[in-house]
Amino acid sequence: MLNNLDRIKDTSLHSLVVGAEEAASWIQHGMTLGLSGFTRSGDAKAVPLALVERAATESFKVNIFTGASVGSDIDKLLSEAGIVHKRLPFQADATMRKHINAGNHLFVDQHLSHTSELIRSGVLPTIDFAVVEAVSITADGMIIPTTSVGNSTTFVSQAKNIIIEINVEQSEMLEGLHDIYEPAAQGSRQPIPLMSAEERIGQIGIPFDASKVKGIVFTNYTDSPSPIVPPDEETEEMAQHLISFLRQEVSAGRLTNKLAPLQAGIGSVANAVLGGMINSEFEDLQVYSEVLQDSVFELIDAGKVNFASACSITLSQEMMDKVYGNLEEYRDKLVLRPQEITNHPEIIRRLGLISINTALEFDIYGNVNSTHVSGTKMMNGIGGSGDFARNSRIAIFVTKSIAKGGNISSIVPFVAHVDHTEHDVDVVVTEQGYADLRGLAPRERAELIIENCVHPMYKKQLRDYYEEALTRGGQTPHVLEKAFSFHANLAKNGTMLDKETALV
Repeated sequence: MLNNLDRIKDTSLHSLVVGAEEAASWIQHGMTLGLSGFTRSGDAKAVPLALVERAATESFKVNIFTGASVGSDIDKLLSEAGIVHKRLPFQADATMRKHINAGNHLFVDQHLSHTSELIRSGVLPTIDFAVVEAVSITADGMIIPTTSVGNSTTFVSQAKNIIIEINVEQSEMLEGLHDIYEPAAQGSRQPIPLMSAEERIGQIGIPFDASKVKGIVFTNYTDSPSPIVPPDEETEEMAQHLISFLRQEVSAGRLTNKLAPLQAGIGSVANAVLGGMINSEFEDLQVYSEVLQDSVFELIDAGKVNFASACSITLSQEMMDKVYGNLEEYRDKLVLRPQEITNHPEIIRRLGLISINTALEFDIYGNVNSTHVSGTKMMNGIGGSGDFARNSRIAIFVTKSIAKGGNISSIVPFVAHVDHTEHDVDVVVTEQGYADLRGLAPRERAELIIENCVHPMYKKQLRDYYEEALTRGGQTPHVLEKAFSFHANLAKNGTMLDKETALV
């Protein structure tokens, strides 16, 4: 371990090096922890895992705040150990999902740009311990994050105590990749002076109060690889529909072949759809997103993307080996920022982003459900999709038109849970086609969505519903007693398909 002390450039902190078990022993029942990590990268690992070990002989619960989902099975193990009282603002673990939906611990689903504001303003509990992963600590008192920034900047500035995990598996070449900027308190802050994706406005690391550092733990864990699946026929068709829409925007003079800065949400579908641009005519592109997935680096390698700004880098194992094994080739094309900056409405609106996010389902009027299966069961969380949808130049939602072998239609009469209202949704895309909803009244939206986006096996069923709804009148026609009939049929019969009315 002594050989790793050169990662702590401020030698006055050398005496604070401890083991993970000792650091975990300081955390007591009822405390609130701010853990680094965003979409399986840059997450604190050693101390949370030591907490899990401690839970085998001791009963306690803590609040777990992060940037977004974390890797290394941390959420799974914390859930199984019964440690979690409240979790926010996002998670993506199947085991934790089961515990949340069973009511075993509380989950607060938040827009990712809001968490730091709520901590800074004192609405959320004070952070007792910030536990953040770092590459190193500089001589002038800055923590150099690893592969994500997340909410670490706010956790460090607001916490009573700080534990720094220095991960020696992460390359010191990451230093210089970050742009750390924290807004002042609301009511006294200046405009965030970011005018383009490649611009830098902050420092290379997270400043901290050395008197709050309780301990420094050395670790050697790699990030968890992304569970992304390769593009399939449906996602390739969705990509082509998206490209057709963008060509329409260029033809209308609203965009050029450089488009506008792109954002794509986490997940295989959004990753695949964005990756479909590799063989398009669009070039000299920029990305301003919350997470950089495989497709962004494929676009960089293809010469399509010249710069990418984000909060996190989350890659498959193959792409992780390639990027981190050749980081010098990408350094001048990347920057990592705090998530309240990557997801900040002021910047999203100023830069005029094109956002691409994934829906669980949407309805015939364009309302989108991103979070709740059948309206009640939490999947992952809203993440940053709301930050981008409300404020982007063009808010696009993508999903396959059917799921579970056709037993579920992703387009329904009325979504069972609303995350993004029709007012925040500009374009919806499935493998069947796309619907540009901008400037359309509800009745125009319904006709276009049913015609262009619905799978043939559900088209007649939705047309029949809409035609009956029209007889009831109204600005947004519905048959209230049948608005959730698709979901009710799924719960009762295991399929949304009404075999009497479905097109065979």
